[in-house]
Amino acid sequence: MKFVSRSADACNRPPYGPRTQAIVVDPFCADSQGIDTIHALLRAPVSILILGSARYEGEFDPLSGVHGRPRLSKQRTPVKRSLSSIAKSTLARSALAEAQFMEGVRARMTLDSIGDAVISTDVAGNITYLNTVAESLTGWSKEEACGQPLRKILHIIDGVSRETAPDPLAMAIRRNEATGLSANSVLIRRDGYESAIEDTATPIHDGKGATIGAVIVFRDVSVARAMSLRMSYLAQHDFLTELPNRMLLNDRLTQAMSAALRHNTSLAVLFVDVDHFKPINDAQGHAIGDALLKSISHRLVACVRTTDTVSRHGGDEFVVLLSEVTRKEDAAVSAEKILTALRIPHRVLETDLQITASVGISVFPDNGTDADTLIRNADTALLHAKESGRDRHAFFEPGARSRKNRASRNPYAECE
Repeated sequence: MKFVSRSADACNRPPYGPRTQAIVVDPFCADSQGIDTIHALLRAPVSILILGSARYEGEFDPLSGVHGRPRLSKQRTPVKRSLSSIAKSTLARSALAEAQFMEGVRARMTLDSIGDAVISTDVAGNITYLNTVAESLTGWSKEEACGQPLRKILHIIDGVSRETAPDPLAMAIRRNEATGLSANSVLIRRDGYESAIEDTATPIHDGKGATIGAVIVFRDVSVARAMSLRMSYLAQHDFLTELPNRMLLNDRLTQAMSAALRHNTSLAVLFVDVDHFKPINDAQGHAIGDALLKSISHRLVACVRTTDTVSRHGGDEFVVLLSEVTRKEDAAVSAEKILTALRIPHRVLETDLQITASVGISVFPDNGTDADTLIRNADTALLHAKESGRDRHAFFEPGARSRKNRASRNPYAECE
């Protein structure tokens, strides 16, 4: 053999790779055994095997050692390149190829370690890659998914309409720009499990700018979306009874008034207050008091239509919106139904409690044309029902003094 050459950075190579980067050999040296020598070299841990002849002038044929098949050139032609230049050129190309390979390995390791799912496709929409998170969210392994159409692996629907969502990668390729799914997108895993997701799809271009595929990055946002919905719910509902609070009541009341104006109808607001609730709460304790308020809220909801709204105004006060009434007497019927239901003993924490309530009624548009006025006038009517003996209902009468005015004249007065 002629000689063995190692690259200058051979010692810096990782322990799992071959340490010798290249072997340059003259198979026509005296100690060579011809083709057997070549076969032996092919089994050696080298990246590149270069065969050349030092005895014959010829054109050397660089070979890729492990996977290539050697060819010897004995043709007597003018020397075009020296053995040294061929070796250097071949090593340079090998180094570039290996750098590109390692860059791909690092990229795949990075994609497998991030928390987002990644799927790429070719321009025809067939999957070329998916990382481990994508495997988990879709229920498909790399081996099963690669080469399959994206629509078979990535089943996304609209969470509201339950219709199949548009293909985000196809849209990215068609528009040649980054795109995303709607806010209500839901991914259906292979086994039927559903996850709320957010995504971004981007086209992939080659070195000349031509689109060769697309990549989608998406994440499971089920927990975040559920928390957001819960926070929104709590902002509009009472924490104890989970009835709509004042803010949501005002919104629904405003919408109901707009609908009443369009259809030339009426609506009514019922202000409900439990009689003598404070002594019950003080004597029985707050746990009993809270449980009683929950029982009252359930009965109020059972007394009205699904289109109506029962809200907790605060403490032992509730406001009921009857979204449509033909005449004011209809509101009185609903009020009596509520009073009758609340008189039935409440079984609270193994204790039977007997209560009564009073109801004040205001009617739109006669007693007000905005939410605040209607609620305030219903509260004023409630005061009249309290002063008339409790456990009854009363309509708002223009000129009647409100609880606020009553309290200002007698700061110690309470409407229990």
